Amino acid sequence: MVSTRYLIPMIIVTILALVPTIIHSYIGATIIDGKSVAKISTTLNNFNSHPSNRNKTWGMDIFGSEDWFERDYQNDHYKKVRLFAARSYDHKRLYHHAELALSYGNSLTSLGVIYFPDHPDTPIHILKKDNNSLLVAYALLYNNSLVADPIVHQLGDSMRLLFSASKPMTLLYASQSGPFNINDLEQSNAVSLLIAAIHSFQTQVVSQ
Repeated sequence: MVSTRYLIPMIIVTILALVPTIIHSYIGATIIDGKSVAKISTTLNNFNSHPSNRNKTWGMDIFGSEDWFERDYQNDHYKKVRLFAARSYDHKRLYHHAELALSYGNSLTSLGVIYFPDHPDTPIHILKKDNNSLLVAYALLYNNSLVADPIVHQLGDSMRLLFSASKPMTLLYASQSGPFNINDLEQSNAVSLLIAAIHSFQTQVVSQ
């Protein structure tokens, strides 16, 4: 038999332990911030776009996302950039080797996170093929801010998630085929279009 003097503390501890389970497993509480990747401009840096031919359920199947698109952007010089954008409450599905699905069949080397001189507060993740025939630039956003290290971010956010509803993470992933100047990546079509997409997303006006 449990002493009555321990009964109230035990009840409090039990209730606190159940709160995260109730929030995430039973209620499935999420925060909707009013933003959507679908509102990212279809014209960026004089590149016009059209949707790719992905299956309508592909974004949900691969990334657990109901808010996603993949567009092919092209300028007047026939330079092309493919932009994938998705939001998901399952953060790991976005940040954990997204290139395996989005650049399927290509062996890519990571150049890490780069802060370009003209955008010193914008961490851009860079991947490329060893023969410089494919360049990938992507960014992760959470709470409208850019994330340089998603694992550190998620560890830091874990305590808040114990007692709060989930917020979505956003992935913006730009890729270009063909040669590029490895010494001037900031001027590449993939990086410049990605930065324009980030700006388009961050500056969305959300109705209160």
